[in-house]
Amino acid sequence: MNSFAVYRLPFDNKYTVVTQTEGQPEELSSYRQLDGRSGFAFAPFAISDDCPLLLLRPDKTDTGHMADIQPQAAAAPTFIHEETDRNSYSRDFAAFHDQICEGHFRKLVLSRSLRINTDRQGQPLELFRRACLLYPRTFVSLFSSQRSGTWLMATPEILLAGRDGEYATMALAGTMKLTGDKLAFDTPGSGIGQQDITWSKKNAEEQHYVEEYIEDIISNVAGHIEKNGPYTARAGNLVHLRTDFRFTIPEDNRLGDIIERLHPTPAVCGLPKDDARTFILGNESHDRRYYSGFSGPMYIGGDTSLYVSLRCMNIDDNGYTLYAGGGLLRESIEQNEWDETEAKMGTMKQVIANR
Repeated sequence: MNSFAVYRLPFDNKYTVVTQTEGQPEELSSYRQLDGRSGFAFAPFAISDDCPLLLLRPDKTDTGHMADIQPQAAAAPTFIHEETDRNSYSRDFAAFHDQICEGHFRKLVLSRSLRINTDRQGQPLELFRRACLLYPRTFVSLFSSQRSGTWLMATPEILLAGRDGEYATMALAGTMKLTGDKLAFDTPGSGIGQQDITWSKKNAEEQHYVEEYIEDIISNVAGHIEKNGPYTARAGNLVHLRTDFRFTIPEDNRLGDIIERLHPTPAVCGLPKDDARTFILGNESHDRRYYSGFSGPMYIGGDTSLYVSLRCMNIDDNGYTLYAGGGLLRESIEQNEWDETEAKMGTMKQVIANR
């Protein structure tokens, strides 16, 4: 089986297919090894023997227009069975929240997975097409290799993007589900704009932690930093608080070093970063694998577009495993956090159900 990636950048009407025609993607043991490398990167939350950082060699690169991807007919499944463990999430929430209240962490991100079993799996390329149609504002990517399996995501969060020394990243945190009239938010002519979205103190504080962290990181490696935000940004039927950063870096071949410093950001991990990552790996009831890692092209056509792997699922012969998480602070309430993960998983559920 050839390893490949298919991706579509936000608001673009083109897609790109990157194929490695021989062998398997290179396995890297650190993010810094991406310095000066070209290919499609697929990274886990934390590098391990089971989930290495993969770099797909671009032996063949093709582009096409979204309108040229024809729908692939498939019989509807005769059953869909969901498996999740609410009790495990409750135990995890208590353990994570206690650590925050005891002052060990300012923030921790708690995630969970959901297994959906079905007798007829959707074709991955058809699922990619649906995700592109449903979520034009996001980075949509399908990655498949023998080592990782097949993953689909529709993520709004840039980790690092740019070319020729000029790059961008963002602080994205805080989540609300749009309902009622607010579903028209950011739609031309709707009259529903930034002034109509009100954020809680908890969401604003969570986003501020991420913004502060990213600004501190890039101030040590970059110059000419421009900051815009925070403002409300839409992704599907959810909105987030977002701050954009644009900056220059003196050495364009040192992206691996910047990635090592940035990833994982407090949006998917916590503060302080290293202690939070260690706590998550030792205490979360499931293995995140490639969820909350990052993926995207590096220097393909001169451009780098790396996105945090959110709103994602692992596709196999028997169904799908969906992932979602949310940031916990002292003020966090368990049911609210659970509901947030449900809303986030709705992104991929809609792709599966959109037949």
